[in-house]
Amino acid sequence: MVKYIFVTGGVLSSVGKGIVTSSIGKMLQARGLKVTVIKIDPYVNVDAGTMNPYMHGEVYVTDDGGETDLDLGWYERFLDLNLKKENNITTGMVYKAIIEKERRGNFLGRCVQIVPHVTNEIKSRIRAVAKNSGVDVVLTEVGGTVGDIEGLPFLEAIRQMRLEEGFQNTLYVHVALVPILDVTKEMKTKPLQHSVNELRRIGIQPDIIVARCPKMINSEALRKIALFGTIPENAVFCSYNVESIYQVPLILDKQGMGDFVCKRLELGDFKPDFKEWESFVNAILNPKHEVKIALVGKYAGLADSYVSMSEALRHGGAMCKTKISIYYIEAEKFEENPKTIEKLREYNGIFVPYGFGPRGTEGKIMAIQFARENNIPFLGICYGFQLAVIEFARHVCGLKDANSTEINPKSPNPVIDLMPEQRGIEYKGATMRLGAHKIIVKPNTIAYNLYKSKEIYERHRHRFEVNLDYLETLEKNGLVFSGRSADGRRMEILELPNHFFFFASQFHGEFKSRPGRPDPEYYGFVKACLDKKLGKSKPEF
Repeated sequence: MVKYIFVTGGVLSSVGKGIVTSSIGKMLQARGLKVTVIKIDPYVNVDAGTMNPYMHGEVYVTDDGGETDLDLGWYERFLDLNLKKENNITTGMVYKAIIEKERRGNFLGRCVQIVPHVTNEIKSRIRAVAKNSGVDVVLTEVGGTVGDIEGLPFLEAIRQMRLEEGFQNTLYVHVALVPILDVTKEMKTKPLQHSVNELRRIGIQPDIIVARCPKMINSEALRKIALFGTIPENAVFCSYNVESIYQVPLILDKQGMGDFVCKRLELGDFKPDFKEWESFVNAILNPKHEVKIALVGKYAGLADSYVSMSEALRHGGAMCKTKISIYYIEAEKFEENPKTIEKLREYNGIFVPYGFGPRGTEGKIMAIQFARENNIPFLGICYGFQLAVIEFARHVCGLKDANSTEINPKSPNPVIDLMPEQRGIEYKGATMRLGAHKIIVKPNTIAYNLYKSKEIYERHRHRFEVNLDYLETLEKNGLVFSGRSADGRRMEILELPNHFFFFASQFHGEFKSRPGRPDPEYYGFVKACLDKKLGKSKPEF
């Protein structure tokens, strides 16, 4: 019998449900159990693909081309899973399916309602993931905050699952904020109490409460939470601020949460094995070196816009026993005051991430040129790859007006152009080149030294690509395309052999980076930043 764990959040959004959900999964994995995770997003978008990163953080891409919530990235990193489109359920997705069924006449003339039709669709999707994955436990995180109107159908669906699956097969975990007042330094549990009451009003009594607090809650706060939450004190846990997010499974397990969950769901009595995880956490917490990396982007005002990239850099840092200090810099600042580009000398590496549209592109190109001309380690991802081609075409090949047709549709030298199959597409959602695609890596290159393979599979999310009409010119001037698509039509990796480390990819290596197993391009970049700082003549991979 599959067990179901449902995680809800209260008081405010971004309270840490995703990390708690991932941590529960990790505690179960450490006990030899097989898990999978679902993220429910109550927004009406069908998926996250059309949203600006400032709205909801980065868009995470799965192997099968799903454009999902960033929490799936946390699940994959913590649990070393490759999830699918079906692991992200949205309001838009649910209603779209129901409306299509209604139009086909599937409901036999009945009035289509939230209960039972919407709730049945939600439950069927959760159960389908359980069936398809063949796991012991399905964790489902319900996004948003208890009390949000758009989340009510999902909460009703998980309420019904307790009745249908049974008490011993379902577990409700509620994560809510316990603030500490600046003036009195008191821990205040009242917001959490109100959140639990709201959850009860909907018909859900939490089995576990996780207090999200800047520090470990005291005995008085724990007692109040248990009393007013109507649960035993050993069912109250605290997710407090830690130096590394990867410590959370360890601190919760130390409080007894893993054992409590297993006992409550009758999973058995298992001794956890965190040996590998603790080794990785120790590498994060006890670095021997430090490198400073300038992330030059257009969504730098929200760190969640680049969360997978930041974590991939930290994975590389752990492998190199190096602390990664990331400085988020708005590219437009360089456009407004070109002299400020000189500040990039203060960093050990320059990183240019993804992006869409013309805003900030000239600032990014300035940063890429500065990295190339000053022999500073550089890594470009997706748009960063395309802008590196434009920078090289302009300043090395002499094509001063080179550009992308995404930025300037009338560019006389469109070195980056729309992929042929993208022409005429009107719908923006789920129509890019998405998911994992095979890449052929050229021998005797930096890419081959990093990946140690002639064939790799990496995840993509783009519409534009290198224009093959300019390939000969770019290569003749020294740009090496060391990775190409299986049919040879698409350039996937570029590098400059005479540079200390100048590397960029059309794909998103960060989506496959894992703790203890960093993505090769991120590891290579971090190692190059460290080796350059240590005065080595070339990177030692």
